[in-house]
Amino acid sequence: MDLINTFFNPEVFVQSLPILLRGLGNTLLLGLVAVFFGTALGILLCLGRLYGLKPVRMLAVIYIDLFRAIPVLVVIVLIYYALPFVGVTLSSFTSASLALVLVLAAFTSEVFRAGIESIPAGQSEAAAALGLHFWQAIWKVILPQAIRVATPAQTSNIVATVKDTSLASVVAMPDLLKQATDSQALFANPTPLIGAAVIYVAILWPLVRLTAFAEARGRRLQTARQI
Repeated sequence: MDLINTFFNPEVFVQSLPILLRGLGNTLLLGLVAVFFGTALGILLCLGRLYGLKPVRMLAVIYIDLFRAIPVLVVIVLIYYALPFVGVTLSSFTSASLALVLVLAAFTSEVFRAGIESIPAGQSEAAAALGLHFWQAIWKVILPQAIRVATPAQTSNIVATVKDTSLASVVAMPDLLKQATDSQALFANPTPLIGAAVIYVAILWPLVRLTAFAEARGRRLQTARQI
């Protein structure tokens, strides 16, 4: 009973639930902003790396390699704590959003690059034969197919990004983890932390299963095309 009252105290959980839900709202908003803008920027980076002028391609490669190598936590800390020294002060939400967007864009770019490069060259030739100019062929023919190929890997990137929203707590953003740690201190009981963990699982487990489904479906489609 002592173990249950310590880690699964129903009274503490009920009292802390409104605080956790406020944090959950901030976490979901942060995740949506990061996923939307990170994916959009990643696709633009991918196109710049594959089809841009040489200086654009070089800059894209440098950006992608740099932000794939730096941990998200380091990026968040640099944006929030270092930029004020050059006169740029951002809120905790903006700092966390920007960091997650920058990192997700780098990984997204590589996922879509692999997807585009997997499309047979004949698709571009067929689009040209139909009278589509280069960028029309990219947006209407190549990119839609690349999206289907890239979906499983990009879903994994999205799951990782939503998990990384918990890092926003280091810059005092009132996300789910920060609210849980504050509640734990307020009630002198770890039950809010357990509650936060359960909420994270409830949000992310369906995405994890979706990733597995997308990967299995992709393998089936690839096998069917080979047959």
